[in-house]
Amino acid sequence: MSAQSEKVTFIGAQGDKLAARLEKPPFGQIRAYAVFAHCFTCTKDIHAASRIAQNLARQGIAVLRFDFSGLGQSEGDFANTNFSSNVGDLLAACDFLAKEYQAPQLMVGHSLGGAAVIAASAQVPSLKAVATVAAPSDPAHVSHHFDEHIAEINEKGSAEVKLAGRPFTVQKQFIEDIQSQKLMEILPKLGKALMVMHSPTDETVSIDHARAIYEAAKHPKNFVSIDGADHLLRGGADAQYVADMLSAWATRYIDPMAEESPAEGDTVLIREAHTGKFLQEAWAGEHQFVVDEPLSYGGDNLGPTPYGYLLGSLGACTGMTLRMYARHKNMPLDHVEVRVEHDRVHASDCEDCSGDHAPDAQIEVLRRVISVRGDLTEEDKASLLRIADKCPVHKTIESHPEIITKIEIE
Repeated sequence: MSAQSEKVTFIGAQGDKLAARLEKPPFGQIRAYAVFAHCFTCTKDIHAASRIAQNLARQGIAVLRFDFSGLGQSEGDFANTNFSSNVGDLLAACDFLAKEYQAPQLMVGHSLGGAAVIAASAQVPSLKAVATVAAPSDPAHVSHHFDEHIAEINEKGSAEVKLAGRPFTVQKQFIEDIQSQKLMEILPKLGKALMVMHSPTDETVSIDHARAIYEAAKHPKNFVSIDGADHLLRGGADAQYVADMLSAWATRYIDPMAEESPAEGDTVLIREAHTGKFLQEAWAGEHQFVVDEPLSYGGDNLGPTPYGYLLGSLGACTGMTLRMYARHKNMPLDHVEVRVEHDRVHASDCEDCSGDHAPDAQIEVLRRVISVRGDLTEEDKASLLRIADKCPVHKTIESHPEIITKIEIE
């Protein structure tokens, strides 16, 4: 199920309009907002950025990914940018989220973007956690991409270099800026939870950089090896793995956003999820869940079917009723398991059915099998069988309730 991807723009540190995408969960509540910083000379749409952002969104974390000034679809001239301006763009992204949506609690950076989120983190009070993926411990590491042009840049003030097959103008101020950065001084004072993710087989930024970042930071900190991945996470499952680890880890630190339930009391509210073919979001008080159809019926199989919840309601109510009765009678009932099935049969084929039905009538049948454990007598089992039929949901289904429906136009 794809995340909801919304095109947005905001003004960067140098006054340029920056192109961005806000990935939102396809359904359910947004747990928190995050900002993703892409790798050196990459864009927001590189595989690692898009896949990680979309996978985090599917797990309830909305992610803003954007093109730094002078890259991708953003305005500006790359030649006039540097590491410090990237940090400024990151801070502008955080301000944008805080003003238009919710202040970010998580920042994730890939490669040089990882170094940038470390440098920016101290200036974002809302942040609870920072994660780096294949990040260098020293921003000056990126200069290896144009080592052969360093002399020319120092002599002439700039040079045109090819990075990932594309021409870029690198100015002397860029070199001076990355050489002035002191991440090793920032890390001990980070004051945020830190996740360092790196592949031991990364040939672009060696695993030694991850070790340096991890050792310089104070707890809480974690390290996750992305075994077998390349620097750009081009493997099919690598970005998914990173997102899964990030989501599980961040949950420990983020404060879930409060959202008032649209359903009160005993009312259950069902809304279309506006994604997928049949997916529905449901609220029962403060509890939220989804309802869907299986793939064989054209759905996306993201939740139980309507009948699944009906059978679940009957089974759960049965188990609760038996437990309540056993406690009241001090009955040695150790465990209850209820299996419920739904079927449509002709009355003549249902030997256990009661009621006055024509032989060729098709009837709805709910078959309930109750398994119990405990030092129970035959009398105890007979009592439990009798009490099972007094389950409130059972009684509601058998009472043939009137369903009164009206349509309201919003």
